[in-house]
Amino acid sequence: MLFEIVFLIGLSLYFIQLVIFTIGAGKKYSKIPEDKYPLATVIVAARNEENNILDCLQSLNNLVYPSDKLEIIIVNDHSTDSTDEIIESFIKNKPKFKCIIPNESIGSLKGKTNALANAIKISKGEIILTTDADCTVSPEWVVTHASYYNKDIGFVGGFTTQQDQNSFSGMQAIDFVYLLTVAAGSINLGKPLSCIGNNMSYRKSVYKEVGGYEGLPFSVTEDFNLLMAIHDLKKYKIIYPLDVGALVTSKACPDWKTLYWQKKRWGVGGMESDLIGYSVMVWGYIVHAAMLLLPFFFSMTGLYLSIFKICADYFFVKPVFNKLNLRMKFSHFISFEIYFIIYVLVLPFIVLPNRKVRWKGRTF
Repeated sequence: MLFEIVFLIGLSLYFIQLVIFTIGAGKKYSKIPEDKYPLATVIVAARNEENNILDCLQSLNNLVYPSDKLEIIIVNDHSTDSTDEIIESFIKNKPKFKCIIPNESIGSLKGKTNALANAIKISKGEIILTTDADCTVSPEWVVTHASYYNKDIGFVGGFTTQQDQNSFSGMQAIDFVYLLTVAAGSINLGKPLSCIGNNMSYRKSVYKEVGGYEGLPFSVTEDFNLLMAIHDLKKYKIIYPLDVGALVTSKACPDWKTLYWQKKRWGVGGMESDLIGYSVMVWGYIVHAAMLLLPFFFSMTGLYLSIFKICADYFFVKPVFNKLNLRMKFSHFISFEIYFIIYVLVLPFIVLPNRKVRWKGRTF
C-alpha cells in the first residue's frame, strides 16, 4: 500500500510537469521581416571529426541566407587526424567559410570552450549560431533562428534529433527530443533548465555583456553555463520555439561507452541546477524507481500506473516528432522507455562519486 501511494504521488507530480512543459514548448513567437535579418556568424568547433565534418560542411554550404549577412567559422581544435585537410579542401574558393586554429588561450578556458571563444572574438555577426561537427543543419536553420531576433531577444534555442537507424540510435533520438521539449517548455515559461550547444544562438553583444566564456566559471556544459549567465542578466528574453526550420540532426553515439561519457558529462553539468531543476529530477527518479521495483511489490494498481506513465511519455514526445516532421517508431519508443529507466536510476551513482569527464580525447 505504501509503495502504491508513493508511486501515485510521484507519478502525479511527474505528469503535471509534463503538462506544464508541453504548454511551454507550444508557445508561439513573432518574427521579424527578412530585410531586418541581422548579420550572422555560424561557428563549429571540430576536433578529430574526419568521419563527420564533411556532411556538416555540406549542410552549412546549403544554408539559405543573404550571402552578405553570413559568415561561417570552422575551428580546427588541434585535430590529430585528417579533419584539417578535409576542411581546407572543402572551403577552398568558398568565401563565406573561414577556418582557424585556436592557438590563443583565452583566460583559463580549455578545449571546446576556448575554441568557441577564439572564433567569437574574430566574428563579425550580430548573432552567433553554434552547432557541432557531427551535425547537419536544415537549409533554413540560420533564417529560422535569425527571424526570431526582435529587439528584446537575447537567446534562441532549437531542437536537435539524431539519425534514427536502429533501436540503439532511435532511443537516443527520442531521448534528445524528450529532454529538449523539457528544455523548451521550461525556458519558454521563464525558468531555464537546460539547452543544447549544437543548436542555439545568441546576440554577440549579450555574450560580451556577461563577460564571454572567459568571464564564466569553467563547466563541461558550456552551453548551459552561458544560457544561465544571460538569464541572470534579467534584461533579455530567452526563447525556445518549436520550429522545424531550426532543426539540427546529429549522429547518435555509436556504442555504450560513448553514450556513457555523454550522459556523465550532461549529468555533471546538471549538478549546477537549482532547486526547481533538482525537483524535476527527483520526481522522475521516484517514478522510474517505482517501475523498476514493481516486480517486487507487484499490484494491479502499480501496473496501471506504469502503463499510464509510458502513455504519458508517448503523448509528450509524439506531437513534437510530428511538428518536426520526424518519424518515431513505436519499437524505438519502447527501447527508449527501458533505457530511460536505467540511466535515470544509474546516473547519480556515476556522477556523485567523481566529476571526471572524458570528452573529445581530453579529460576534465
